[in-house]
Amino acid sequence: MKKYFIYLMMALAAVTLNACGDDDPVQQEQPGTEQPETPDEPDEPNTPDEPSGDSNILIAYFTHSNNTGTVAERIAELTGGTLYRIETVTPYPDNYTECTQVALEQLENGTRPELSGTVENMEQYGIIFVGCPVWWGDAPMPIWSFLESDAYDWAGKTIIPFCTYASSGRDATLQRIVDLTPEAEHLEGFDTSGRNTGGVENWLREIGIIE
Repeated sequence: MKKYFIYLMMALAAVTLNACGDDDPVQQEQPGTEQPETPDEPDEPNTPDEPSGDSNILIAYFTHSNNTGTVAERIAELTGGTLYRIETVTPYPDNYTECTQVALEQLENGTRPELSGTVENMEQYGIIFVGCPVWWGDAPMPIWSFLESDAYDWAGKTIIPFCTYASSGRDATLQRIVDLTPEAEHLEGFDTSGRNTGGVENWLREIGIIE
């Protein structure tokens, strides 16, 4: 009986790791829990940097404690693209448990949280990377808000998804970004655990973005 109880607790712990912790450094406080760091603040919230030269590449990303942000920065470094951080009007709680509760409620209710800014010059970009953590086995709802926004027309754009994860749900998250932009063309996405950027360069070469 004790053995079955242990298996049950392990299964519950795996489910817990699929929420907000997927974008957080693993800081074990007790088995099956992760505590997020305070999210890093972007230099210019919701405002893309000035593009380098005639760059037509945008890297739009949602992050909580900057795992996804670290991958986005590596993509920008290798491609010369412009970074854009997707942010909500109401920030997510820093506390891990509270964050997971808010994220799950939004997912179950299909809530599209209000975003605090838009990309004013989206017509400039033909290639758009869209990145996020895996929350509850899916893309966080701010990604839905961004990709479903009436401010953008994805027709004629090339969308490239990427995500960070702690345990599972990466395939579903990458597919969600594709499904939310049916008018666009899509290239193969990328997923990585935590802040691991080791495979980014090879991936960009394989999909023909860099030589």
